Amino acid sequence: MEQQKSELASKLGALATSTIANALDRVGCMNCTMVNLKPLAPGMKFAGPAVTVLEESGPFGTFSSEDFRVGAMIDAASAGDVIAVAANGVPYSTWGGMASLAAAVKGVVGIAIDGGARDADETVDAGFSVFSRHLIPTTGRCRLRVADIGSTVVIDDVTVSNGDWVVADDTGILAIPAKAVSDVIELAETFTREDEKAAEAIRGGMRFSDAMKKFGNI
Repeated sequence: MEQQKSELASKLGALATSTIANALDRVGCMNCTMVNLKPLAPGMKFAGPAVTVLEESGPFGTFSSEDFRVGAMIDAASAGDVIAVAANGVPYSTWGGMASLAAAVKGVVGIAIDGGARDADETVDAGFSVFSRHLIPTTGRCRLRVADIGSTVVIDDVTVSNGDWVVADDTGILAIPAKAVSDVIELAETFTREDEKAAEAIRGGMRFSDAMKKFGNI
């Protein structure tokens, strides 16, 4: 199981999200891109199975400090996993520098948050990848509650189930249904080889209009 997880992560990590998105279209997954989630810093990327988290929110004082439970998210994740947090886009920070350090030490490869993150410099120093809707200093403590871990959630209008794959790079972030991941990888690898041939042809003088006709996915 862990070997298969590692192999899938390696294959997906070598593919561009743009190419994966083309493959998702081909297999009929039309709403898999988390449009409003952005990398905390350039160069952040990851590929891994999702550990899903559902958060509830309210004004400061709605919840206790103990309800925040960021540690429980990290405890639920294994090395190679991506934590995927549905927080309904609220402008409170779910995640900070210490959480990034703890997750990185455990081998968690990244987090996707439909909400906020903070401590950008500390997160970069920890070598951890964060994609979020907001980069904001306001803490989620006493404003956010972890309502569930492991259920199917909606992150930026994308449905994500525990164990679905989440892939991110400088271009964007998307989810791949677990049942489709093998087909998506096979198609995306084919498209990548076609892109390489198209690039070679263009360098050799082929007009882009002709390349678009010959190589259908560029």
